[in-house]
Amino acid sequence: AATQIAFHQNQNPMDANGIRMIGRADKADFPQLGLYNIDIKIDTGAYTSTIHCHRIEEIMRKGRKVIRFSLLDPSHPEYNKKRIIIKNYTKKSIKSSTGHSEERFIINTKIILFKQIYDLELSLTDRTDMKFPILIGRKLLNNNFLVNVAVTNLSYKHKLGV
Repeated sequence: AATQIAFHQNQNPMDANGIRMIGRADKADFPQLGLYNIDIKIDTGAYTSTIHCHRIEEIMRKGRKVIRFSLLDPSHPEYNKKRIIIKNYTKKSIKSSTGHSEERFIINTKIILFKQIYDLELSLTDRTDMKFPILIGRKLLNNNFLVNVAVTNLSYKHKLGV
């Protein structure tokens, strides 16, 4: 059965259940990480969301394990050389798109889409060879968004009032 889409007065498409439509790619804000209008790819094949980092390492600081990393890399226009230290994180085995499992650090942060704040788990990995620095997986999409692969930048356009 096809899903009925309604365009509300703010031109923000939602389905009959109030689930917001998102396209195959967009731009999002990650205020806790200091990233704004960063390109994201919506990936229904991925469960966990992922962010491009480099120099990811687990270190001891004041007698406690922490992770330290740099977001993005020098080739990205938003790269700022800043090293981020996170105290609260987990490790998880994640299967990459190539089918290989790797141990990754997982952090909790916030993402802003359609002017709303969502909690987000991000796995840290090197995505140097990928077009998008951030993938958004099903864990965030489920019950929040309906993906329409025919469109892009719906959240960003909503943010700009377009």
